[in-house]
Amino acid sequence: MSTAGKQQSIFNNHPFHYHIAAIIIALLLGALLFQFAFIYLSVDTLSEKIAYRLAISALLIIAISIPVAWHVSRRISGQLDILKKQASAIRVFDFDTDVELDTPIREIFGLGRAMKQMRTMIKKFMHVSLALSGERNFGKLLGRVIHEMREACDGDGGVIYLYEGGGAKLRKAAHRWTKTGPQAEPAEEMPLSDQNHPVNMEVLRSRTPSLHTIAHPRPAGLECLDQRYGAETVQMVVVPLRSSDDTPIGVVLSFMVPGATPPSHERMALAEAFSSAAAIAIDQQRLMERQKILLDSMIQIIASAIDAKSPYTGGHCARVPELALMLAQEACKVKEGPLADFEFRTDDEWREFKVGAWLHDCGKVATPGHVVDKATKLETVFNRIHEIRTRFEVLLRDAEIERMQAIHERGIPRAEAGAAYEKRKAELTADFAFVAESNIGGEFMSPDKIERLNKIAQNTWLRNFDDRLGLSYEELRIYEKEPAAPLPALEHLLADKPHHLVEHTASRADDPKYGFRLKVPEYQYNHGELHNLGIGRGTLSEEERYKINEHTIHTIHMLEQMPLPENLKRIPEYAGTHHETLTGSGYPRKLEAKDLSVPSKIMAIADIFEALTACDRPYKKAKPLSEAVKILSFFKKDGHIDPMLFDLFLTTGTYKTYAVRYLRPEQIDEVDISKYLG
Repeated sequence: MSTAGKQQSIFNNHPFHYHIAAIIIALLLGALLFQFAFIYLSVDTLSEKIAYRLAISALLIIAISIPVAWHVSRRISGQLDILKKQASAIRVFDFDTDVELDTPIREIFGLGRAMKQMRTMIKKFMHVSLALSGERNFGKLLGRVIHEMREACDGDGGVIYLYEGGGAKLRKAAHRWTKTGPQAEPAEEMPLSDQNHPVNMEVLRSRTPSLHTIAHPRPAGLECLDQRYGAETVQMVVVPLRSSDDTPIGVVLSFMVPGATPPSHERMALAEAFSSAAAIAIDQQRLMERQKILLDSMIQIIASAIDAKSPYTGGHCARVPELALMLAQEACKVKEGPLADFEFRTDDEWREFKVGAWLHDCGKVATPGHVVDKATKLETVFNRIHEIRTRFEVLLRDAEIERMQAIHERGIPRAEAGAAYEKRKAELTADFAFVAESNIGGEFMSPDKIERLNKIAQNTWLRNFDDRLGLSYEELRIYEKEPAAPLPALEHLLADKPHHLVEHTASRADDPKYGFRLKVPEYQYNHGELHNLGIGRGTLSEEERYKINEHTIHTIHMLEQMPLPENLKRIPEYAGTHHETLTGSGYPRKLEAKDLSVPSKIMAIADIFEALTACDRPYKKAKPLSEAVKILSFFKKDGHIDPMLFDLFLTTGTYKTYAVRYLRPEQIDEVDISKYLG
């Protein structure tokens, strides 16, 4: 540190340096006075006694001046020290230190008052700036901006106009009046055609607040002042709002009551300071709102694409969120019992749940369409029953050829050969009808039916053409699992072949960090004909059912890979748990009741009920309301859905509200909910 710096540091560390300086000055003055008296007496003819008394008087003056100087300097330095402490407090953003000055010195008193005003203004500005920057609700933000501008300008009311359409128009965003007087409604738009309009003139050309006198008749767009103040002249403060890159984003208008004192220069400066903070906050909030709208639109596009991907799920991703929100709103109203503590307290929590509901099936984008839409057992990309039928056609032609050969080559009587042909034809017709019926999947495949399928499969036909010609590279790779049979090759009518088995690719189900507990079948697909025709119920094989259930794995993985902000962190949970049950029998993690949140349980009910009542599924008839509620009660009894939420679903009439909005009139019938409660 330099010598000057050291001296300054020492000087600052001695708050009574003013006192010392005052004492030194008093001593010097006394000494000079004493010296003057001594010189004066030495040349005078007065007696030594008078000279002695004068010397004593000088000494007394010195003695008296010392405490007086000490007291005066202490009063002055004490007040200055207070100002120094206040300045130091402001430097570290401490605005609560407030000590009143007690000094007769006008300059010090004025300095103290100026510092107090400065402290108050800085404190107010920082408080407002923090409040504006921290406000997440756009409507509340605009209301706060108007309030602060009214306070700064001592106004009676205000309105905010923001640019829309790329600056093509100024549209009203919010307005506020004090509670006294008519609550006038400002114009929805401020005309931009008149460049001499007081609002347009300031917004387009100025960057600082300005005061305008608005007489009657009013300029266009300010007719609301007549409703509030009649024909009286009004003072209006126009505060332009500009973004950080100096682009005009809007304007705040603050109106004074007629006859009020116009705002001072200090208040106008405060309004200007507020306008900068307000403009930045509004610009950021509008950007965030646009981002939210963009995100919500993308989410709805994804959900719509999933629904459009399959005619069997049309509208599902749009209706489930609506039903889930209805039930969540009713759950938030419960004030006793296990649901008493459940509540979405903020808009962010509601939005998080809504987005999770919209995206609950987003993993289906990775589910092959031919699996989701599999309407028959032999269906892959096409219904392979046509291939089976062709083989039956081949066998029937073989029988026809056998009849002709028996007659013309072996001399068998025509009637006998014809009878054998008709018998074979009847067998093939009956067998194909059985295979075709089995392919539909409408009835349970009992062991005797499986045995009949295996018996039919023993029929053989002769293939004369190479079955590996015209195949893609991937198909040829799969066919390499079995050696090529020499032609002509004897083939079974129905068969499970090695090339029907498709190996697994890398699966996310094996990643331990996700905790998935789905049972993974040995193969990704098994297209074996007997394997699929022998499916016990429905049309899906074990492999295909897993493939459909796997959409929850894709949903969770996709959403957890997204860099979601803290206020949206639970979206993967809400979207990925709607197939879990209270007993641990669900998927993909086999969670139990204690592991599931209330929103997750709500999602399960919404997903099931929508599927039961959907009227746009071409593979099933839409169920009436009473039957859907009855089936849902079975899920309750089996521990698949939460019983309290199910009862709430019924007692609040949520099921009926949803039905009126989304079900066909013929589906809505009377439901006796008393049978299902408790």
